[in-house]
Amino acid sequence: MRDHETEPHGALPATGDDQLWYVYAVGRADQAMRDVARGATGLYGEPLRTIECEGLAVLASPVPAVDFHEQALKNQLEQLDRLETLARIHDGVVAQAGARTTVLPMRLATVYVDTERVAEMLRQGSDEFGSLLDHLTGHQEWGVKVYALPVPAVPPPPSAAEEPAASGAPVSPGRAFLQQRRAQRRSRQDTFRAAGAVAARVAETAALYARDRVAHRPQQGGPLATKAGENISNEAYLVPSGRAQTFRAELTALGDAAAGVHVEVTGPWAPYSFATPGRATGRSAERDEERDRV
Repeated sequence: MRDHETEPHGALPATGDDQLWYVYAVGRADQAMRDVARGATGLYGEPLRTIECEGLAVLASPVPAVDFHEQALKNQLEQLDRLETLARIHDGVVAQAGARTTVLPMRLATVYVDTERVAEMLRQGSDEFGSLLDHLTGHQEWGVKVYALPVPAVPPPPSAAEEPAASGAPVSPGRAFLQQRRAQRRSRQDTFRAAGAVAARVAETAALYARDRVAHRPQQGGPLATKAGENISNEAYLVPSGRAQTFRAELTALGDAAAGVHVEVTGPWAPYSFATPGRATGRSAERDEERDRV
């Protein structure tokens, strides 16, 4: 770290003097974007600045090249604590910007060698970025997950001394256990059928409000699975800001009305799911950033 810098709480340690430019989000080159940059900081506690071209602006900040060359970046992304810090600061900048104006979040750890390369990226992508910003203006991203809740486990077979009886005829522990297992399977199947029906109704209802939809892979296990049970549907919707609360209430009610099913509605989020070039025009496209990126 250079002598004139101080390291804010939770910042990644700077380790070199040569710098690259880390970009967080793209928006219109207007006063709102400049206001976001004024007084705000990004990685390493460095002040944000806007880099403007073709009526567009990037929120960016300098980062040490020694920490963001190919191998060093790979090492950072493999260390959970450093990845968490990087993602938290990146998302914090995007959230600050999104609270003031419409922005396109950039991918995590996108860096350029200098401001001229950043401006060239804006120049080359100006039409695509403009279409996406028009598509997102006045809308919010909301996440909707449908869960099939767990069925109670079958207890172990009773001992011979605890055998239940019906009409005076004893039932063996093994037979009783198999009967319970069959009942459990039927209950699980019923729960999944109910969850599937709710997921279909969620999609139909959401379509009445949302301008756009992205289906993500269901989250199974690990830290991403936020609810007990099995996630059978994981989708993002782009919803007009003025209708967001009604959207949330109606979808949540669909889960409340079905036994064994939970509908989780979260947001609003920065529009990561809808910031992919090509979405605004209904076609699939990839920005070729390799010529401009490090």
